[in-house]
Amino acid sequence: MSESYDYLFKFLIIGSAGIGKSCILHHFIESKFKDDSSHTIGVEFGSRIVNVGGKSVKLQIWDTAGQERFRSVTRSYYRGAAGALLVYDTTSRESFNALSNWLNDARTLASPNIVILLVGNKKDLEEEREVTFLEASTFAQENELIFLETSAKTGENVEEAFLKCSKTILAKIETGELDPERIGSGIQYGDSALRNLQTRQRISRTPDCVCRT
Repeated sequence: MSESYDYLFKFLIIGSAGIGKSCILHHFIESKFKDDSSHTIGVEFGSRIVNVGGKSVKLQIWDTAGQERFRSVTRSYYRGAAGALLVYDTTSRESFNALSNWLNDARTLASPNIVILLVGNKKDLEEEREVTFLEASTFAQENELIFLETSAKTGENVEEAFLKCSKTILAKIETGELDPERIGSGIQYGDSALRNLQTRQRISRTPDCVCRT
């Protein structure tokens, strides 16, 4: 049986190596923590259908490797992405300092209107924190990013991160800022949305009946 959904959004998860990107994806897809996580080689993929503002949205999520030797491979996956989680580790100053490079890649290589959400992962490790919430929040404001902290271990805010990003994309579709029919938008109509669109187009093409008595 084929899946029915209104829209399909292409998502990226980007950031340095070892910060929990794969664990975020795994918790979102499987609703559990991935204990035996190792560095991603190239890219990993997952998908899930979620309800966003009354619409059924399929998220196709590409988890990219954070190691420098895979950058040339992972950059090819940026093209046509509608949304991205830009992740750093709250216990790693180094991963936070690298955010500008990852952000530049996303805005240069992905869709011009890509919606990016800054994610501070490992918020459960409060005693090891190296990056304050205020510092990251300031970075997000300066770069016009949505921001929240997550814990891939406990699951806190993991779903919320994807939903927040998806809600923003959907709002931009409804205001006309994003066009699902534009090539490279990272958005596609699903079967149910296509049927509704075709029905509206048929109705708009049907001439009004002029009745005379």
